[in-house]
Amino acid sequence: MAKLTINGVEKEVAVEDAMPLLWVLRETLGLTGAKFGCGVAACGACSVLVGNVATRSCVTSVGTLAGKSITTIEGAAARAPWIALREAWIAEQVPQCGYCQSGMLIASIALLEAKPEPSDAEIDAALTNLCRCGTYPRVRKAIHRAARRLRERR
Repeated sequence: MAKLTINGVEKEVAVEDAMPLLWVLRETLGLTGAKFGCGVAACGACSVLVGNVATRSCVTSVGTLAGKSITTIEGAAARAPWIALREAWIAEQVPQCGYCQSGMLIASIALLEAKPEPSDAEIDAALTNLCRCGTYPRVRKAIHRAARRLRERR
């Protein structure tokens, strides 16, 4: 039995410690926002926040998560950058197919929480997620827009 804190709620799940978090989220808990993309932590479609770190859930076993807070895209609205990022994503027309978007947004939340005014180089370094549609320039513009919006709110 694993005890996990997901989106602020403690959950007990009857799974093996070695089971990847992605499958616990999707198959056991019905939280399908994190997507299966590659299964080897390369694409980022499965990203969630573990504490304040964007983490690839496809290779993170539940046994390593005791006592850690997990935020999925379903719980992202509780994070400070969420509204600014959501508005910026729409304004910059970031999504095309949308498959990578939950992982991109999770990585963007982690970035803006750590670096409220990131440079292009910092954005590129932090967002290692893959987008088959190639929306990287729009993602960068959206993150800058969200950062400006967050500064205005302070």
